[in-house]
Amino acid sequence: MSNERILVVDDEEDILELVRYNLTREGYHVTGALTGEDALNKARSEAFDLIVLDLMLPGIDGLEVAKRLKNSPKTEQVPIVILSAKGEDADIVTGLELGADDYITKPFSPRIMIARVRTALRRKTSKPKDEAAVIHIFELEIHPGRRSVLAAGKPVDLTFSEFQVLHLLARRPGWVFTRSMIVDAVHGDDYPVTDRSVDVQIVGLRKKLGDCGKYIETVRGSSA
Repeated sequence: MSNERILVVDDEEDILELVRYNLTREGYHVTGALTGEDALNKARSEAFDLIVLDLMLPGIDGLEVAKRLKNSPKTEQVPIVILSAKGEDADIVTGLELGADDYITKPFSPRIMIARVRTALRRKTSKPKDEAAVIHIFELEIHPGRRSVLAAGKPVDLTFSEFQVLHLLARRPGWVFTRSMIVDAVHGDDYPVTDRSVDVQIVGLRKKLGDCGKYIETVRGSSA
């Protein structure tokens, strides 16, 4: 049984109770909040290991809650799993860019939700503390500050876009990104590039990384 403490934030009481029931059954200690303001007050006064956060909240919405939590030294390292009916790529990208560790769309499977929560908690002790932290994945070593990459100990010469794509994927191992999500997160909404150009970046990365290129997997219907 787990001892982790989880804060669940949702203005729909039936959803809140559903999430609370399933997490409690897995041994987690669950606290609920129906508003963004209540969530912030509880997060500041109590210590939580993870926060499950709805976006469409009355008053202070979920995105603002996430932003404030990530800007506070007391809560910046607490993983956030967004649970929302807003499932467009732009919504997901916005949530991830604010620092969320995962994004689950409603309606959702409780079993999948629990699996995502477990994964986020496991990442808590190993994820980089800041954007400049060196990332190690198998034989890959990525230095964001120097914008350099070592593959099996050998330096890899990447273009700006290739490095941005690799850094995005490496920060969230196991995540599946669509082409448009990669474009939005790496280049911004106004960058004049098509989704298909992401394929070119991925092919180029795999070629330059050599044997380490196998760590970048393509899932049918996605680019990740």
